[in-house]
Amino acid sequence: MPKLTLEIPEELIRSLKVPHDEAPARLKRELALRLYEKGLLSFGKARELAGMSKWEFSRLLGEEGIPRRYDLEEFEKDLKTLEKLVEARDQKVCMKGKGKPRTKRRFR
Repeated sequence: MPKLTLEIPEELIRSLKVPHDEAPARLKRELALRLYEKGLLSFGKARELAGMSKWEFSRLLGEEGIPRRYDLEEFEKDLKTLEKLVEARDQKVCMKGKGKPRTKRRFR
């Protein structure tokens, strides 16, 4: 896979208000945030560039005041996951004999 190398003069790196050894990771995070904010990178690719988990990058977006773009496809996928988790939890409760089975809930 092709790799892009960005050269930043040492003088500019020293000008950053972050410790020198933290500069590469910080610059990647900042680039990921701005590219995501501008719609040039998806959430997944931006968090990959930032070297963060979904939760870490989502939290960082919040801290930076950058709204998360959430399309219908992502929503439907999350909804299915939530329904499966609720169903699994309800089955576990029934197997322990702590009540009768709950009806399947839809979150729409």
